[in-house]
Formats: sequence, C-alpha cells, structure tokens
Amino acid sequence: MCTAASFVTKDFYFGRTLDYEMSYGDEAIIVPRNFCIAFPNIEKKISTHPAYIGMAHVDGSYPLMYEGMSEKGLAIAALNFVGYAKYSSPAPEKFNLAPYEVIPFILCQCSTVEQATELLGRCNIINSAYKDYPMSELHWIISDKDCSVTLECTADGMHIYENYAGLLTNNPEYPQQMSHLNNYMNLSTKEPQNNFCSALPLKAYSRGMGAIGLPGDLSSESRFVRAAFVKSNSVCGDTENESVNQFFHILGSVEQQKGCCVVGDGTYQYTYYTSCCNCSKGIYYYTTYDNHQISALDMHRVNLNSDRLIRYSLKTSEQIFKQN
Repeated sequence: MCTAASFVTKDFYFGRTLDYEMSYGDEAIIVPRNFCIAFPNIEKKISTHPAYIGMAHVDGSYPLMYEGMSEKGLAIAALNFVGYAKYSSPAPEKFNLAPYEVIPFILCQCSTVEQATELLGRCNIINSAYKDYPMSELHWIISDKDCSVTLECTADGMHIYENYAGLLTNNPEYPQQMSHLNNYMNLSTKEPQNNFCSALPLKAYSRGMGAIGLPGDLSSESRFVRAAFVKSNSVCGDTENESVNQFFHILGSVEQQKGCCVVGDGTYQYTYYTSCCNCSKGIYYYTTYDNHQISALDMHRVNLNSDRLIRYSLKTSEQIFKQN
C-alpha cells in the first residue's frame, strides 16, 4: 500500500511512499539515454530516449521501475491496485504492454501528461507478468508541472482520469476516492465555530479542532483524505530546502510504522522508503525507514549518454548527528 503526490512551489515535485512488508533489494537507478529497452509484446526496442531516474528492482540488467521522472520533467508512479486491476487480452491494433512496461514506455517517449494521455489511448495493458514473478495489479499516476492523470484498468476497460488532487493511494478506484472527499468538506485549518446549537455555550478547547474528523487510520481511502488535506493546506517557501522538506512532511502524514499493520505471522507493512523528485532540476531525494536523513541523487551529475544502468544502493542505516 502506497501514497503518491505531486507538489508545486517554484519547482515541480513528485514522489511517493512505498509501504510493504519486505524489500526486493531496491535500488535508486538512472536509466541513461542510450540504454536499450525492449518491449517484447510489441516487438519494439527503444535504444535512444530521454534519461530518467527513480527507484527499481533490477533483475539482471532490467529495471522494474516503481516510479520515475525523466529529464523532460514528466513523472509516473505505479501503486498497488489489488483486486481491482483487470487487464485485457492482446489487441492487434494496439501497443500491448505488460504492467511493468508502462513506466518505461511513457518516460521514453513522452514529455508531458498530454503526450502520455494521447499515447496511452493507443495502448492496451495486457495480463502479462515479468518472467516468473507474480502478476502486478497496479494503477498509475502521471504528472507534469501543470496537471496529473490516473491510469486504471478495471473490469470495464482502461480509464484515464484527470487527477485534480494530484494524489493517488490504492483501492478503490480513483473516482470513488475523489467522491469520498465530499464527506470531509467541513474540515478546516481554522478554529471551529459553534454551528451545533447557539443556545449551548460551546467553544474550542484546543488548537487544531477544525480538523476533527480527519481520518488517522492506515487504509488507502483514509490516507487519500489525509494527504489531500495536508497537501492542499500546505504552506511552504519556494527554496529547494524548504520545498523538499515540506514534501517529505506531506508524505510523512501518511507513513506507516512497523507493528501497526499486521499482514502475516510476525510480518508488518511499513513505509520502506519515501521519495521526492525535483522534476524541474532532475534531482531524486529519498529517505528509508531506518534512515531519516535525506539522500540526494542529481541525474545531471553523471554521463547521461551512457548505455549502461547507473545504480545506487540505498542508504538504510540511520545517520545521527552527534551534537556534543
């Protein structure tokens, strides 16, 4: 279970939490411009493309991307959509893509959400897993500095929704998540007024009471509401440090702690990592559960014309500044 968000100050930021009970040996990677990517279902290879950076599990030399941003400023993340994702059979008139191919296919060929939406209209997401890996049941958020869309494949076909919130969690479908927000129109950042009964001497006894009713549980619907409230009311300066710091605080409002969500005997879901991409400058920031210090990778400080993956192991040990 995960949460993804877009955020604009002076620059455009995009990132996500990855909430799961284990790591697959994830790495921060840069896919340079001349790294050849094959799409076997459509018998297509893309040997030259915009460089992109993100988090992935690398199988041999193939990066299975969780999220990424390109040097053109386009970003996309895949989130679990278990029980809702339904893929199609191959269609001869379409680009037939496996779920794991959606991120590279878009980032290699598109610079904007508009271009991605047009290309996806000619695509078909098929029921095809990577090698002997389990089938990934996913949906996607795609963002640029101007807008976001959600891509979902369900029993009634493929849908591309305008994502007004610039957010995505997991189940249920995105339209239901947006509809659910209607239940929280009364929430406010301000001190509440007594609308209950004028004859009763009611008053606020604590700061923050305007947000009473904001859900605090770990379900995907509740995380969507909480992230929407925090992001929509976020106040932030436009320097890089202020923006990055605030973005991590926004996603920090929905992070999951070990022990609070049991998924098996002695197994817990938790926020394994949180990412923040400065899509305007090509900088990828991340934290991990055991390391709150923000690590940064600037894609423009490597040879982007290479034909080999550039891979970075995650910094997972806590970095504590000992002040005395």
